Amino acid sequence: MSASVTTSAWRNVEVGRVVLFSTGPFTGRLAAIVEIIDHKRVLIEGPSSKPEAVVPRHAISLSHVSLTPVVIEKLPRASGHGALKAAWEKAGVEKSWENSAWAQNRERSSKRKQLSDFERFKVMRLRKQARFEVRKTVAAARTAKA
Repeated sequence: MSASVTTSAWRNVEVGRVVLFSTGPFTGRLAAIVEIIDHKRVLIEGPSSKPEAVVPRHAISLSHVSLTPVVIEKLPRASGHGALKAAWEKAGVEKSWENSAWAQNRERSSKRKQLSDFERFKVMRLRKQARFEVRKTVAAARTAKA
């Protein structure tokens, strides 16, 4: 009898893991872990292609960031700015983040927060119409089946 050992599904704090800022002046920006300082702090840098999304290299507490599922594979520890930027672009971090469900949900909720009262009303009416059509289709399928 043999036992197989598998790793957990948790996101690990590791060099190359991309993080999302949840607080502070860089809220909503992405950065990569470059070095692990101790069990509570990491050294990060975000070499984004967009100038408004760049995060300078600095130490930050892990309580101020969220670990994303995006990882830059085989990033050397304490790699410099040029090496990190090249690995960032090669891994397509921004593209994979924009395609993730997490980023799409954040985008959707930020759009919803900016709606006016009348626009929220129109969204409610459209959702009611869609729900009515779905229920009508389900009811027709149920009667055809019986």
